[in-house]
Amino acid sequence: MLNVRNCSGMVVLGTMLALPAMAQTEAQPAPAKPAVDPGATQAAPSSDEALARQLSNPVASLVSVPFQFNWDQPVGPDDATRFVLNVQPVIPFSLNDDWNLILRWIMPYIGQPALFEGGVPTSGMGDIVASAFFSPAKPGRFIWGAGPVFLLPTNASPVLGSAKWSAGPTFVILRQSGQWTFGMLVNHLWSFAGSDVSSGVERGDINASFLQPFASYTTKNSVTMGVSVEASGNWRLYNQGPGGSLEQVDGTQWTVPIMFTASKLTRFGPFPMSIGGGVGWFATASDGGPSWRLRMTGTLLLPRR
Repeated sequence: MLNVRNCSGMVVLGTMLALPAMAQTEAQPAPAKPAVDPGATQAAPSSDEALARQLSNPVASLVSVPFQFNWDQPVGPDDATRFVLNVQPVIPFSLNDDWNLILRWIMPYIGQPALFEGGVPTSGMGDIVASAFFSPAKPGRFIWGAGPVFLLPTNASPVLGSAKWSAGPTFVILRQSGQWTFGMLVNHLWSFAGSDVSSGVERGDINASFLQPFASYTTKNSVTMGVSVEASGNWRLYNQGPGGSLEQVDGTQWTVPIMFTASKLTRFGPFPMSIGGGVGWFATASDGGPSWRLRMTGTLLLPRR
């Protein structure tokens, strides 16, 4: 029998992570200062260096428009390449003197090769993942944010998404000390509505986790080098039974790429811009899943009015 894993888990991984270089951030003349060790004696960082360090903070109070290009290889029976472009705007709001609200979207455009013998390649929009983080405006030793995450079934094809509305909690915590940033981003999604049959394809329910520990180091010339693990776990697996029906089975399917990235803060006209790239290795993936990933990123930072 053919093992069928929910496409939502793949989209959540490819996207959330969208967070891979964690460039979901900011652009503002006076960004919030990262937490540092009390009594630290070091020269004040330049504005570009400080802004580059803020790019490692998913809940920094800056406006940004990241573009993330991913190429996964090999995929499917023909060992083809899957392409995913994630557009990931981040918009912060000041609720009051104590709290900020940071809205983040991950909007993927996917070029998917054939996933099984006799299948055909397809491309189009995948599922959108939207997060809302409530974060203290004056962080202490640790910076954190928490709130809801939603999955919107905007997929253009059954193989590009879930056809299910899903929601759950999301949480991020990090520490910035000197030029180092360490943190963890997590979320979990459960489906609560949507079609059980999409374009003639039976769809299973969603019960999926995303875990992303990350670490980065920013040099004094605004170069950031980072490593992250973008682990996506699907807790509800199905086998395709007679007539194409789905039968739930026990077990969990994890997809775990480990990403190594580097980026440089530069300028795009009057606006700061971060450009970078990276390579990843899949420690584990589903049958027919990729072994490695190539990534390029560009993040435009906009003034906050």
